[in-house]
Amino acid sequence: MSVLVLVLAVSAACCLGFGFVLQQNVAQKAPLSDFLSPRLLLDLMRVPRWLGGIGLMVAGMVLGAIALGKGEISLVEPLLATNLLFALALSRHQTKHPLSHQGWAGLILLAGGVTAFILAGEPRGGHAIANPLRHWLIIGLMVGIALLLTTYAKRSRLSAGPTLLALAAGLLYGVQDALTRVTSTRFSEGGIMEVLTGWQPYGVLVLGVTGLILVQSAFETAELRNSLPALTAAQPLAGILCGVGFLGDRLRTDTGALAWEAAGLAAIVAGIVLLGLHPAMPRGTAPKEPSLDLQPR
Repeated sequence: MSVLVLVLAVSAACCLGFGFVLQQNVAQKAPLSDFLSPRLLLDLMRVPRWLGGIGLMVAGMVLGAIALGKGEISLVEPLLATNLLFALALSRHQTKHPLSHQGWAGLILLAGGVTAFILAGEPRGGHAIANPLRHWLIIGLMVGIALLLTTYAKRSRLSAGPTLLALAAGLLYGVQDALTRVTSTRFSEGGIMEVLTGWQPYGVLVLGVTGLILVQSAFETAELRNSLPALTAAQPLAGILCGVGFLGDRLRTDTGALAWEAAGLAAIVAGIVLLGLHPAMPRGTAPKEPSLDLQPR
């Protein structure tokens, strides 16, 4: 594993984790009338703290894109999932809540799961599959599930809605990471004109904006612990599926390796859930009136 890829991916996770917490601090005060509306982003843009969170998230995405350009998506995605560790660190600073046994267990499971998956799977690059039908089937499956989750989230806005929205956003972000990898490959092969003549960079933009609206709507309607774990768990799973499905990433497939890979992914998800449910994670507020003022103070 390249040390550069490791540093880039962990740095990206740090920026993403800090950015998510700052965004949720502000989004939880947004009017519910903005739920799943682009108007939500326009309202949030007026608050410097939210813009700071977005800046960190963009920095994380850029670092992640560079890491994806230099390493396999099946390697980078589990490392990006450690953003929850950094989110918890900032949340603990804000709430002054001790880490406790739950926090340590989540930390060990997440870090151990990432290590087990990478060591057992030994992710390595291969030749991308040229069959466009396979590309569209996998991308269509991820986007279709995200659309279905969003539809159900609209019906259960304040109960399971935030978790469903976060799952949908995580799936979209996983596909976005895969398309970012394709865009990076096209750039290295033919320069900027090769990038602009493909559909992938535009797909990255559409998925990014759509995912942002879903995430902010999830942050708006519930505690961070109800959304960030689902987002953090869904993104690497979708990214790994795309990487193995059509980007040509290869993992070891002998029985022992598959068992450790599955155990590693299960530990990652379990660690994410434990950390996401930790009491230090910021709480949401009571239901808000649509006229709530978001002006910075």
